[in-house]
Amino acid sequence: MQGVLAQMRALAAQAAAQPVPGNAAAALGSAAQPQDGFAASLKSAIDGVNTQMQQADALQQHFVSGASSVSLSDVMLATQKASLSFQAALQVRNKLVSAYQDIMNIQA
Repeated sequence: MQGVLAQMRALAAQAAAQPVPGNAAAALGSAAQPQDGFAASLKSAIDGVNTQMQQADALQQHFVSGASSVSLSDVMLATQKASLSFQAALQVRNKLVSAYQDIMNIQA
């Protein structure tokens, strides 16, 4: 139990950009290094959602302008894909916020 508590304190201190106490830093071990991977993965996912939304908007604009190369089904499909991607990203954000709040409540 103390090890878990030390890890959570170390992560909270790291998130707040505060120095990590000695025992907590030892308990944390190599857990600090994967944050770059997680941050990069999260940024990549958000960029993917943004790209899908921009592509859907571009297809909508081409369709509205009367371009014969864009069909209504293509526009609707791209719009639905972008909407589903956005909803999934929103759910991930909600889970991350909930987990953060749970961790902060445990420390209090």
